[in-house]
Order: sequence, then C-alpha cells, then structure tokens
Amino acid sequence: MTLVWRPGFQFDADASTYIEAVEAADTQALETGVRYAINDFVIGCKQDGIWDAIKASCILAGARTLDGALVPLVGTAPTNYNFVSGDYDRETGLVGNGSTKYLDSNRANNADPQNSNHNACYVSANASTGALMASSSFASGYNYLDVNNGTVRANSRSTVAPANPADPGTTGLYGHQRSSSTSRQVITPAGLSSATQLSQTPNSLNITLFARSDGILVSSYFTGRLAFYSIGESLDLAALDTRVSALITAIGAAIP
Repeated sequence: MTLVWRPGFQFDADASTYIEAVEAADTQALETGVRYAINDFVIGCKQDGIWDAIKASCILAGARTLDGALVPLVGTAPTNYNFVSGDYDRETGLVGNGSTKYLDSNRANNADPQNSNHNACYVSANASTGALMASSSFASGYNYLDVNNGTVRANSRSTVAPANPADPGTTGLYGHQRSSSTSRQVITPAGLSSATQLSQTPNSLNITLFARSDGILVSSYFTGRLAFYSIGESLDLAALDTRVSALITAIGAAIP
C-alpha cells in the first residue's frame, strides 16, 4: 500500500515502509497527523543530509502499542528487557524503572567507523542519574552517555573522560558524535559543545539504552523517559536536534 495524503503527493518511501510496519504491529492505523509527523521527519533528515548516517533508530512514541514503538525506523529492532505496555506513553515514550528495564539496540559499538559515529536520544522526562545509552563503561573504546547529578558524562570511542557540559535537567536531545580522531561533540538541551578526546578502537559490545551493560552485568539504570534514539555514523547533531524536537512536538499535537 502506498500512503497518499493529498492528490499528487506520495509519502516518502522509507517513511511509508516504516508507517506500514508500525500499523501492522499495532493492528490499527495511526492518526493522519502522526503519519505526517513521521513523513516530515524522514524527508527533513534527507534534506539535511543526515538520514544516511542513521543506522539504527526507533521512534519510541506515536505508535499505538509498545510493539509498534519497538518497530525500527532504521536497522534492527531492539531487544526488550522487561518493559511492559504500562511503561509506554504515546506522547512521551518509554519510561525506565531504575532496576530491571532496558533495551539492547542490537547495534554493536564497532559496527560504525572508529572516527565516524554518533549516539543520540530524546529525553522526554529526565532523572538525576542513569545511563541513557552505553556500550559498557569498562571495555576499551566504549561509548557512554549518562546524566549524573548535574552533569552529562559523554565518552565517544574512549575511556578518557573530558570536561563535560552541565546538564540542565530538562527535556530534549542528548547525544555525542565523533568525526575525527582527536575530538568529539556533545549536545544537551543547554546547547552544543566540543572537547578534546582521542579515539580508541571501539569495543564490540552492543549499545544499550536505559542502562549500561558489559555483556554480563547490567547497571546504571535510568528512570526517565526516552522518546527516540539513533545510532550510526557522524552527523550534524544540531540538525538532528531540530528534526527530532519537531517530530516529538508534532506527534504530541496529533494524538487526541
């Protein structure tokens, strides 16, 4: 089925494929406004030149069910550890419990080049501590993004933590990206910052969300809400922030 919203206009093919998969998982159609929001996001990312850098992603909002929310926008579906339907809100996403619930993205940290990588997620309800996204914090060359009592700790392909930006404790996009061997960028709702951080060979552990895992032990669980995540090659974090923020706002406006 090809989605059409007005005569002479067809949905973007990638957006259409994703919407149809979500609706199949939900066993019912999405609201027209939610469909438009998804389509605008995909088209906007392509216009910005960041779409191809996204290799694994879920929109953890908009879908009518948890199963629909875990349908991948790009890449492989995540593995759900202990989230249930009551943890999911269509407007604000998935909430952690701080002890047992997390997602395994099934995207290995070393699936993307050592010096071309990003991890990003949209926090729709914050918490004082906890890992947002991580490939451990022990093995060499790990990726790590967490909030920790007023700061954001962000490691990109490195075990050496540079100075970190302040965490305002608000909602918005949190992420880091690396496009060189010597430095990385971090984005929070407070803005974009850069720091010197030499890259290391990335470990092969999968990126997890709502917690960190060393392959055996899972810890640093996050109790806030996430409404989107993205993993892949280096990209413009500010452009991604603009597109994701518009997506989540539009989904919220479209849901009765």
